[in-house]
Parts: sequence; structure tokens; C-alpha cells
Amino acid sequence: MKRLLGVESLAEASNWPDFMKSDPSPFWQKTADPWHYVTLPAGKTYDEVGAPPEGDAVTALARYAAVVRDRKATVADKQAALRFIVHLVGDLHQPLHAGNGLDRGGNERRVTFMGRSTNLHSVWDSGLINETQLSYSEMAAWLNTRITPADAKAWSVTDPRVWIEESALLRDQIYPLGDDNSLSYRYVYDNETRLEERLEQGGVRLAAYLNDLFGSRRRAK
Repeated sequence: MKRLLGVESLAEASNWPDFMKSDPSPFWQKTADPWHYVTLPAGKTYDEVGAPPEGDAVTALARYAAVVRDRKATVADKQAALRFIVHLVGDLHQPLHAGNGLDRGGNERRVTFMGRSTNLHSVWDSGLINETQLSYSEMAAWLNTRITPADAKAWSVTDPRVWIEESALLRDQIYPLGDDNSLSYRYVYDNETRLEERLEQGGVRLAAYLNDLFGSRRRAK
């Protein structure tokens, strides 16, 4: 993996697909846009719904895993693929990236969070994390100390369908009740443990997924 990314850290790589959304090219503005999420209506499994024709996070993950394994792929293509993989594993652990098909994964659910007008998706993408007032390295170190060997063993599941099922179950628990769209300290308190567990699980799953990916690649040589 270091041979592909060099001095670039996984933290840097993880944000690249979102950063590239600013690129005006058709690939980033249209083709790759649906690859950051899945749509899973309440009561449905991913296998029942399947991917749309334009693809989704699951098909993109498989696509880029194949690129990393392809000995004929260029280094640049493999670097891009690895960045996407790191990003997508994280996306699939954010509960609103398993959208219900009704509000664009919470993007259309307007809320006020800590006095700021925003939407529910943004609260879970960054708002709750920013409230910790920790840097990403501080938060990663803090969460890592809380993962027990039993947790790591139980969470080392590399099937994205499992991650999606978990996210969809959690998604249905985090919407504000009724018409109360003013989210403050109580919302943070109610969801802090949920957020931390998804971040911890995402880290464990990313390590397991990359171990499988590069292990398979070594065995194929």
C-alpha cells in the first residue's frame, strides 16, 4: 500500500473523492456522483433492491478493488482506486449514506444544529465530529484505545452488505422526532455513542478490507 501512496496518509487519501467533486469534468460531476452512497428503502435488503444502472458505493468498491488487483493497471489508476476504496468504506459506515430513497440521504431534511442552519446529512458527515473539538489524529488515537481485541475480531467483516444493513438500521433511529428540527446538546448526547461505534467499526473494517485486498493480490502473483 505504501508503494502506491508514498508519503500520502490514509487520512489524506480518504478525502480525495470528495475534494474532486469540485472538478467540473463530467466524470466527477455526473458519473462518479452516485458512487458515494446506496439507496435502501426501509424494510429492504441490498440484495432485494440491487444497484441502479449508474452504480452505487457497492459496485464502485468492487470496481476499484479489481483495479488494485489488476497487474496491468497503471500506478496512477491504482492510486485513484485505493483512494476511492478508503473513502467508500467510510461512506458506507455513515448511516445516511444508506439513504431511504425519500430525502437524498438526509440532505433534504433541513435542521438547525447548535444554532446553525444545515441538513441532517451534514450533521452526520461533520457536525457531530466537529463538536468533539478534536483533530482527526486526536480522535483516531482516542477511538483506537477503546477498541478491544474482541471488538476487532467481531467487527472484521469485509462484506459491504453487512455494513449497509447496520447503517440502514441506525439511519432509522437518528431522524428527529416529529417536527422538532432544532438539534442541540441533547441530540449530541443521544448519538455520541452511535457515532463513535461507527467510526471504530469503519476503521476496523477498512483494515480488514485492505488486508484481504492486498493479501489476495500477493497470492495471485
